[in-house]
Amino acid sequence: MVFSVVDIVASLINSTNATDYLKKLRKKEPELGIYLGTNCPQVDMISKSGKRRKILAGNVEQIFRIIQSIPSPKAEPTKRWLAKAGYERIEEIENPELSQDRMKDLYERKGYSKDWIDKMLRGIAIRQNLTDEWKERGIKQEKDFAILTAEISNATFGMTPGEYRKFKNIPEKSKSNLRDNMTDLELIFTMLGEKVTTEISKIE
Repeated sequence: MVFSVVDIVASLINSTNATDYLKKLRKKEPELGIYLGTNCPQVDMISKSGKRRKILAGNVEQIFRIIQSIPSPKAEPTKRWLAKAGYERIEEIENPELSQDRMKDLYERKGYSKDWIDKMLRGIAIRQNLTDEWKERGIKQEKDFAILTAEISNATFGMTPGEYRKFKNIPEKSKSNLRDNMTDLELIFTMLGEKVTTEISKIE
């Protein structure tokens, strides 16, 4: 998903001409200008006038980069959040258990039961062991991981992950994780399929 860069800038500044503000910002900070030119394409979007035009657009990561360059009180909450998120990431690198604790807290706030969360975390660990085994055997490309994952899913549920997402009524363009939509029993079957695959890979 991408967003209009000018619209984001307009929401954060006290100016009626966000396009002009962005031009001045790019001149003031050459590195930002290079970043925008390299990472933010012109995308067909509906303008305020209702007409479809080429508009400078960016994804969430790129929008965050732009916000960091805007000296506006409205941008400060996002800047502080990014600083906090960066600090927490460094903490998790130093102490990986913090990552699990924060993940548990996130799922609890989403309403998942503790039993489901335990199965989810156990499933993640099993999945990591499986992908590590594949990497040791020379699997590097993302598409190859996807093919192997589809084989396990098909053997376990009779459906590929894509077909399973449709079965679960997860929107095609949604970034929602398939496992987040699984029941306790489905998580158990998924863990079993991946655990068995890992053990077989070690034997062969």
